[in-house]
Amino acid sequence: MKLKFTKMHGCGNDYIYIDCFDQVVENPEELSRNLSRYHFGIGGDGIILIEPSPRADGMMRLFNQDGSTGRMCGNGIRCVGKYLYDSGRARKEHLVVDTPAGLRTLDVHVKNGKATELTVNMSQAEFASEKVPVALPMAEVVDEPVMIGDTEYNITCVSMGNSHCVVFCDDVDGLDLQKIGPLFENAPIFPDRVNTEFIQVIDRHTLKMRVWERGSGETWACGTGACASAVAAIRCGHCDRDGEILVHLVGGDLKIRWTEETVWMTGPAVTVFTGEVEI
Repeated sequence: MKLKFTKMHGCGNDYIYIDCFDQVVENPEELSRNLSRYHFGIGGDGIILIEPSPRADGMMRLFNQDGSTGRMCGNGIRCVGKYLYDSGRARKEHLVVDTPAGLRTLDVHVKNGKATELTVNMSQAEFASEKVPVALPMAEVVDEPVMIGDTEYNITCVSMGNSHCVVFCDDVDGLDLQKIGPLFENAPIFPDRVNTEFIQVIDRHTLKMRVWERGSGETWACGTGACASAVAAIRCGHCDRDGEILVHLVGGDLKIRWTEETVWMTGPAVTVFTGEVEI
């Protein structure tokens, strides 16, 4: 069968987006494994299905490169919002997107009739260990020393609808993530595996980040990871809670603001190309 798709990215976090309003995708886990390969497929960090929802403008379903599912994706949901607006599926500047982690609202910033940047209400950050989840004997894991492999790291664990482990370090560029990342992802203290953000603090309102995502490896950006890193930086005393925090990622910048009610994320969404693939 032939399948229409749209390749999109947010800060270099690229996925293959499939409009499922008029077409059906069977076995998306295997499809993601095949299409995400850069040399033998389309190439991407995974696939995202955009489906109808009875309670929102659309439903986002995420599948990683290895076929595993994701509950939430910050860069992905901005691209879903852009697709819904640009395609005319939901031509309005305030959108609601359904996800496995719950409903999320998006404000669309429009230029020349196209969505260029979106602000997402990412919901409140959860520090409770059982919410992450992280199997350590404390209610919250904030700046706690733990052994990962044969090295001790101070970690902060946060849920943004998916699980995150934040590690602060002096030089993120010098890290061997291909070696360190899998040790965190598969550490026994994370029963559902974990996304890990390695953060260098630039100043009180600026962070530099690299990320190892469960199921995909190192990616150029992670929206939920940027949110988790910003709130972790505030909890650990590295940043202030009086305005935006700019997070520099390999593929671009995201702006994060943590209020008493929620975490706000603002960033770009870009359409690369559309196409059709035989499967």
